[in-house]
Amino acid sequence: MIKVLVVDDSALVRKLLTEDLNKQKDIEVVGTAMNPYIAREKIIELKPDVLTLDLEMPRMDGLSFLSKLMKHFPMPVVVVSSLTPKNSQNALNALRLGAVDVICKPGSAYSTQNISQDIIRAVRTASVARLDRQSAVHSNGRTRVAKPTDGVTGNYNLVHTTNKLIAIGSSTGGTRALETVLTHLPANLPGIVIVQHMPPVFTKSFADRLNQICALTVKEAEDGDLIEPGKVLIAPGNFHMLVEKSGAKYYTRIKQGPQVHHQRPSVDVMFNSVADAAGVNAMGVILTGMGADGAKGLLAMKNKGAFTIGQDEATSVVYGMPKEAYNIGAVEQVLPLQNIAGSIVSHMKQQTKQPTA
Repeated sequence: MIKVLVVDDSALVRKLLTEDLNKQKDIEVVGTAMNPYIAREKIIELKPDVLTLDLEMPRMDGLSFLSKLMKHFPMPVVVVSSLTPKNSQNALNALRLGAVDVICKPGSAYSTQNISQDIIRAVRTASVARLDRQSAVHSNGRTRVAKPTDGVTGNYNLVHTTNKLIAIGSSTGGTRALETVLTHLPANLPGIVIVQHMPPVFTKSFADRLNQICALTVKEAEDGDLIEPGKVLIAPGNFHMLVEKSGAKYYTRIKQGPQVHHQRPSVDVMFNSVADAAGVNAMGVILTGMGADGAKGLLAMKNKGAFTIGQDEATSVVYGMPKEAYNIGAVEQVLPLQNIAGSIVSHMKQQTKQPTA
């Protein structure tokens, strides 16, 4: 049984979350709290397995509480936030402080009919997540951002790479994993497309944040975007992103459609389209995340000749998606997170020396 403590200043939200979670046979809400001070006492008293946390509360905001919690009493936290640009920035800060996941608050415009499933899935995932005590948090509560010059950057003579393509999929723990990989990549790599399971608005803030700290140009993808060297395109929340080829160039296609593996955007949808559009000229990377989204798509890429990488168990927050991909034979190289950027660069250097298909 997963014991949950719900922390939110709204009595309505506390009631809705409690009702949704208590309907599950494997989840029990053992208590609620309207502010961090009450939550602190109930954490000690009730010893919950997972905390759901609002970010905007009286007396102490959620980010301040989360920072103190992860420093003194680390535990799995799911942030519950409304869809606004300000809140999406705060939610990203929460993920960097060590929160496992971010979901939309009940009553948000995004997929109101699926909010319940999102909350339940997030709590279950958080209950098995690997907590990173090092996080990116230091004693001053700030996050350390790797500079582009910290890692494998530089001029690698990656010329004639317009026909190459890198596709990356991630979920739980993926925001920090992607930050680790992308901040250690040079600006002259082939175009990169990414699906990270995340609500709308949040993906735009995430892309903007990465654009500030990466050598590469990062933006939220729009329909018809050209995928070109030095550019990273992140699928917008609540939309699938596909890759299509026109002539010698690749473009994004952003569309609605049913959820795949309970997700939109889906990694499988993107990977399958990359397999069809780019074949041997693509590289696929699957990072930390719960479930199986991306496994079959990565196998499709590998079967078309693409080089594939899977994050290892030791560095994954949740070893679900990479494990499923590995189990079906989709992963060619298993690597710890800190080695993935180097492998991407090394493989692309080799590719530029080989004739294209």
